[in-house]
Amino acid sequence: MQRTPSWYQRFFAWTMAHGNADYEAAVRDRKQKLFAGVHGKVLEIGPGTGPNLVYYPRDTHWMGIEPNLYMHSYLKQAAERVGLDIEIRNGTAERLEIEDNSIDAVVSTLVLCSVDDLEATLKEILRVLKSGGRFYFLEHVAAPQNTRLRKIQNWIAPLWQVLGDGCHPNRETWSVLEKVGFEKLDYEHFQADAVPALMKPQIIGVATKKS
Repeated sequence: MQRTPSWYQRFFAWTMAHGNADYEAAVRDRKQKLFAGVHGKVLEIGPGTGPNLVYYPRDTHWMGIEPNLYMHSYLKQAAERVGLDIEIRNGTAERLEIEDNSIDAVVSTLVLCSVDDLEATLKEILRVLKSGGRFYFLEHVAAPQNTRLRKIQNWIAPLWQVLGDGCHPNRETWSVLEKVGFEKLDYEHFQADAVPALMKPQIIGVATKKS
């Protein structure tokens, strides 16, 4: 079910396409390192306007689940620029219409903050990954407990969810990642540049499904 009016979905897609250049430049090195191991059949949840497409090998079999239909044209343009064949599907990350154990790698960047059910989403990712498959993620997260920033995140969260298309600025994503059933989880916290203060606390890493 669409949470926001179509005019806002269109505006949000335009904003994502034209307003993220500074952030993408700031995390380019981190993304290049993170995505170096991505190969084969790749599923990206919430790919937005396609800022990650540039990092994939040209022989990648890429599929994207993007619920905002206004993002799709930007995705196609981004794919054409880098010479990547893509398949775009509408849908949500909580219920992936994809076969069990069929995907080599799942990718998510700045998406887990806005899914309705984080645990259900991560369990779906586990379900579709092949044995030994990997989940690559870069997400903004909650600041440490009892800090001034965390208090601000908690206070502004209801309004932020409306303005940010469902984004939760105070979500402890790492804690859910740790308990859903990945065999191995490697990640680090860092402070991002070129984003609002609420989004500066971020995590980046790889979760591996049991072989």
